[in-house]
Amino acid sequence: MSIKAAIIGRPNVGKSTLFNRLAGRKVAIVHDHPGVTRDRKITEGKLYDLKLTIIDTAGYEFSTQDNLEQRMWKQTQKAIEDADVCLFLFDARAGLHPYDEHLAGLVRSSRKPVVLLANKCEGKEQEDSIHEAFKLGLGQPIPFSAEHGLGLDILYQALLPFDKKEEASFEEQDEAIRSENEGLSAEEIEAKIDEEYRKRPIQIAFVGRPNVGKSTLVNALLNDERMLTGPEAGVTRDAITTDWEWKGRKLKLVDTAGLRRASKVDSSLEKLSAASTKHAAFMAQVAVLVLDADAVLDKQDLTIARKVLDEGRALVIAVNKWDIANRKEALDKLNYKLKTSLAQAEGVPTVTISALKKEGLDKLMSAIFKVYDRWNMRVPTAPLNNWFQDMMENCPPPLGKNKRRIKLRYITQAKTRPPAFYIFSSNPEGLPDSYLRYLTNSLRETFDMWGIPLRITVRKTGNPYANKKN
Repeated sequence: MSIKAAIIGRPNVGKSTLFNRLAGRKVAIVHDHPGVTRDRKITEGKLYDLKLTIIDTAGYEFSTQDNLEQRMWKQTQKAIEDADVCLFLFDARAGLHPYDEHLAGLVRSSRKPVVLLANKCEGKEQEDSIHEAFKLGLGQPIPFSAEHGLGLDILYQALLPFDKKEEASFEEQDEAIRSENEGLSAEEIEAKIDEEYRKRPIQIAFVGRPNVGKSTLVNALLNDERMLTGPEAGVTRDAITTDWEWKGRKLKLVDTAGLRRASKVDSSLEKLSAASTKHAAFMAQVAVLVLDADAVLDKQDLTIARKVLDEGRALVIAVNKWDIANRKEALDKLNYKLKTSLAQAEGVPTVTISALKKEGLDKLMSAIFKVYDRWNMRVPTAPLNNWFQDMMENCPPPLGKNKRRIKLRYITQAKTRPPAFYIFSSNPEGLPDSYLRYLTNSLRETFDMWGIPLRITVRKTGNPYANKKN
């Protein structure tokens, strides 16, 4: 297992910068505007050879009212409870703040181990602040700069006592399978890797417009107030990943910020949120498009769905707030939009739910696993080519765009996730698009591949005499 480290501190002390530094990439949104981070965000990272699970938290602001700040603090408390060690940041450039002292008292009461980091120590003028930090009662402060990477070696030494053995990465596991099965064919090795892939956690991203209930849905699945929710539009600003299990299957649920039309996005912060959402959706295996039952599949919903499919992800549509919807009108509109505006993945599963009342959640999870299995489908070579020969006999390809005769020789599945096929032909550039659509539709129907993106590429058959001399 890796070291689970929660990064805590008041707003704008550099928590998300440190989070990105340890993650090795820009995972959390960093902006000069205070209070950008609201939920707790979790990702895998490393510091030299130490494996880390790092938790970014909202900046602490004291509040006794039931408002957004109070809900943000509850998320930070949960992060502290779950962590092996807390990384407490304060701004050495600005000096200690009353919030630093108040938060330090709360952290001490948790009895969690703490590493105190005096951030923004790029120069010597911060020495007074470093000495002053001893009064926080959190041990010796480490001079540090998350932005410039100063003090990482000292942080490494401080984290060593919490080190735990980490299992091999997925890439290392794949390489191990290839090494152990060198005598097998490439197809057999890939089949073994596919089998192992199915045992790995499935990443499910919940996407959609603002205020459709994505965070409420994730909380309902987890049966926990893991994500911040509220009547305020745009509460979620960053993609938040949470580990979960459903009927013994390991999952990673990714809550994302709502996506508005690009023309309406003017602030740099919202642009960063949109980029984070798109990255999360395109890295997930399954994207759940959450709709408001009173406004199903409007233009922005369709744009999101098309982008998910274009990236080759599996798609499930969840129509939320079904308990208060005009059901007949919503269903008629949904079916019409799917038929006329989302034909590239005919048969996309749609589920009606109420996240607030926790209705329809089992149906949703069943649909996710069904479409995930289709997305991973590998069609055996013999049935695939039997189908292909039947297609050629029943409806031979027409003359090509270049008026030449087209002969399609055979088909093979190149990969899964999503299923991709190569058709070999003597005249690939001439095959009309209409005939490719005909083959795609028949492939879906014959092998039950509804609701997922399919890739069919026509390639030129090699000429066996091309390299021979007369």
